[in-house]
Amino acid sequence: MSLASFLQWLYNTPFSITMRESLWAEPIVETIHVLTLTLFLGFAVLLDMRLLGVAMKRRRMSEVLGQLNPWLFGGFAVMIVTGVLLFCADPIAFYSTTVFKVKMIMLVLAGLNVLIFNATVGRKIAEWDLSPTTPGGAKLAAVVSLVLWVFIISAGRWIAYALPPP
Repeated sequence: MSLASFLQWLYNTPFSITMRESLWAEPIVETIHVLTLTLFLGFAVLLDMRLLGVAMKRRRMSEVLGQLNPWLFGGFAVMIVTGVLLFCADPIAFYSTTVFKVKMIMLVLAGLNVLIFNATVGRKIAEWDLSPTTPGGAKLAAVVSLVLWVFIISAGRWIAYALPPP
């Protein structure tokens, strides 16, 4: 099955039709998506600010991670689910836009940033846990995170303007 035929199949599913034609389905999912993004972004910025040594300098990094990670992972999971539901409303139109593809690439890069952080400097957190300053690699991960999320959110908002008219 080609990607085009998969997107056409998805477009014709009862769920996709309901998302497109329901008065409430898409606005409710969109609202959950945006509110969860707000929750996620707030905690991500807190974490990044700690990594940059701008906020919570006196708190152990392991403690900050322990408290923020459940919210970050939970928020990210809900964002992904609601994002997929929104995509299902009109997969052909979404996939046809360059900005949607750019947003997906940036989401992958944000995930890679987290994986690289955890595989490198994050593995040595015990060595710098009590320090108010963090290693350069951690600071770099924080800056990359902040930049990517600004562009991911901007791209997400831009998608609405890039979609073909109904």
